[in-house]
Amino acid sequence: MGLSTGTEVFTAAVFDLDGVLIDSERIIMQSWMAAAAEEQLALSEADFIQVVGCGAQQTYQQLSQLLGGHDALQRVRDRVRARLNAQSGVVFPLKPGALTLLRQMRQHHVPCAVASSTFVSEVRQRLLRAGVLNYFQAVAGGDEVARTKPDPGVYLLAADRLGVSPTDCLAFEDSDHGARAAHAAGLRVVLIPDLKRFEFAPAYLQLRSLDEALAHVAVWFGTGGNKTSPVLPS
Repeated sequence: MGLSTGTEVFTAAVFDLDGVLIDSERIIMQSWMAAAAEEQLALSEADFIQVVGCGAQQTYQQLSQLLGGHDALQRVRDRVRARLNAQSGVVFPLKPGALTLLRQMRQHHVPCAVASSTFVSEVRQRLLRAGVLNYFQAVAGGDEVARTKPDPGVYLLAADRLGVSPTDCLAFEDSDHGARAAHAAGLRVVLIPDLKRFEFAPAYLQLRSLDEALAHVAVWFGTGGNKTSPVLPS
């Protein structure tokens, strides 16, 4: 858990969204479990953790099997969407250390992107509601690639939008699917597990929270920094 001993100096940072930047995984999981219970269907925490980090198609396929078919899935999904609808006032809070880290990245002129299995429009909305959209020079979502995590496509897209080689990027991930995706794309991976506990041998470093990343920024990205790209509109 101490300071990184790696010698690499990276050019950019690419973050997963749910479970890394925003504390959404628990709220989403509880919504699915409660909605299933309302339909008198069983969905345990252990069941839901199986789909953490998966893209929408794979998630729905697995949940359909767990809930007993497509019709059951549709009923539960409709209830979940109602619970999480923006009009309901649900705002996913930032994870501890996220805002401070993003501010430090900005001070060091480190370009940042988000690479998420969530649809890109929803990624932007969640970042906007959390007040951090303008910290990112690029956003890539699961609906913009042929296959989502653990396929590397969304990470390759994020790096491309930053105009940076994937091998010059450091990824921040909380799930095994995401870590495999980032690694396959050529990024080094900092693990910050959230709901799902797992081992990932190629990891560059494992931390308990983004707070612990603050002490590493100058080493990871150098003291000189890089010029930033124009920020996304907020």
